[in-house]
Formats: sequence, C-alpha cells, structure tokens
Amino acid sequence: MKEIKYTVAAFYKFRSLTNLELYQDDFLNFLQDQKIKGTVLLALEGINGIVAGSSEAIENFRTFLQDNNLLSESDYKLSYSSKEPFPRLKVKIKDEIVSIGNALADPRAIVGEYIQPEDWNRLISDDDVMVLDTRNTYEFSIGTFKNSIQTETTNFRDFPKWLEEIEDSSLKKDQKIAMFCTGGIRCEKASSLMKVKGFKNIYHLKGGILNYMDKVDKDETLWNGECFVFDDRVALNHDLEVGSFDMCHGCRMPITDNDKRSKKYQKGISCPNCFDLKTPDQKKRYADRQKQMDLAKQRNQKHIGSKSDVRQR
Repeated sequence: MKEIKYTVAAFYKFRSLTNLELYQDDFLNFLQDQKIKGTVLLALEGINGIVAGSSEAIENFRTFLQDNNLLSESDYKLSYSSKEPFPRLKVKIKDEIVSIGNALADPRAIVGEYIQPEDWNRLISDDDVMVLDTRNTYEFSIGTFKNSIQTETTNFRDFPKWLEEIEDSSLKKDQKIAMFCTGGIRCEKASSLMKVKGFKNIYHLKGGILNYMDKVDKDETLWNGECFVFDDRVALNHDLEVGSFDMCHGCRMPITDNDKRSKKYQKGISCPNCFDLKTPDQKKRYADRQKQMDLAKQRNQKHIGSKSDVRQR
C-alpha cells in the first residue's frame, strides 16, 4: 500500500455571506500559512471547495471553518492521497458556489428531503422511485447507482433546460425522485429548483456518493463502478482509494488503459474523446505544454501551467 502523505478535504456550506474580499484574504492567508493547496469558491450564497495538505494542516483548516461558522459537518468529507492532488492554491469569488444559472434555485430557502446513506438503498430499491444522477455524462459513464437515469448533460447549468423539457412531457409533479451527486452540493441546487417548480416528493442523498461510500459497507452497496473526483486522483473506488482511471489533459475526461492504447491517444494532448475536436493549433499548444511538464518532472519541479480545479461536486 502506498504511503498516505496528503489528506483531502471536500466541503461546502450554503450560508449568506457579505464582504467576500475579506473572506478571500483570510482564506488565502490561512491556507498559505498551512501549505494547503486546492480551490475554494466564495459567493454570496456560501462556500465550496476541495483542498489538500498534511493531516495536521487539514485538521487546523477544519477548526478555521468552524470558527468562522462555515463548517457543515455532514458536508465536510475526508479522503487520502499518496501524491499531491493539486499544483497550487486558488481562492475565487464567484456568482454561485455551484453554477446552475437559475435564481429560483436557493437551498437557503427551500430544498428537498435529505436521505442518510444508511437509508438510501431502501429508497432507491422502491420501484415507484425515479433514481436521478444529476452529474455530468462523463461522470455517469464510469460509475453510478443501479437503475439510475442521467440528465444527459455535460454541464450542470444544463439541468434547468433538461427539467423544463421533461416537465413538459412525462414527469408528474407527484413522482418520487431520489437524486444524487458526488458530494451533495448539486443536489441541493437541483432539488431546490424542483421544489420551487412544484415537485412534491424530492429526496437527495445527504453528503453524496462520497458519504455513501464512507458509511455503507461494500458488501451492501448498490453503487456500480468508480466515483469521479475533481482532482488529479481522477476517480475513487468504494474504499475511497484511488481508482483505475487516468485523465486526458487535453479535455479533462477520465480515460482507461484501453483508451491509452488508441491511436487517438497522445499523452497530455488528446484521447479518443477529444482527438477529432482539437484543432492543429490546440494540439501543438498542448504538446508544448506536455514537453514543459516532462522537463519540469525531470528536474523534480512543479510545472506552473498544471491545471486542477473545483468544478461540480
């Protein structure tokens, strides 16, 4: 087993904030002092982030969140990595901490019913329940719950359009819907929007897939596959250990060993998902970037152009 060097904390909390620039400065100063890297998003509606550092530093960060009334215990999840998951630290001010692009969605005002991981299997085993995966297509492709359907979106901002289309056709307002995502935050927004629109029986998995994997025994799981995460580990298995997927640094999609045997795979440049979508100029730019990364690795240095970010948990 690889030595565990880094503790990874994924967290969010919906809470009305003001003076975002002051919060930004406080976070930057604290995280830099603790040598923690990753991404923190701040907005008027709250906080969202994923960061990594030593176990002591991450425990200090948990106390920092608690002292600032920004800690939601059930939405603060730890996992571990033998390599540094993030190349640098970013603290950003955004319009939303997870972008749905619809002002009606406000979890501070209304939200669906939370379902604890221990009760999730019983709920989604009910034939009357629609199990809805609110994540993106590439996440769904490497793992999901048994019998779930996906919104066929590549960006969470497409969810309102999907809802509008299905609302006008087959979806009844009294349909029981059990939704889930990686860490719970997207379901907060999606369930809020659905409740505002009059859907009566909306449930969502508290703490998301990561909380389910932590709380439900592997022998009892209804999860199939791996869970995509938003850092250089790419995906986690049910033991919350690094899974079997790599990442294409041309399109940020998860790829398998079989994908890497394709003629369309070029390390750091393209994969079967994006090869035909990249222009010659893009491929040249990515090739130059990969060359610089390889040279930096030979010198045992970090390449400053490396990218990693919080997207949508």
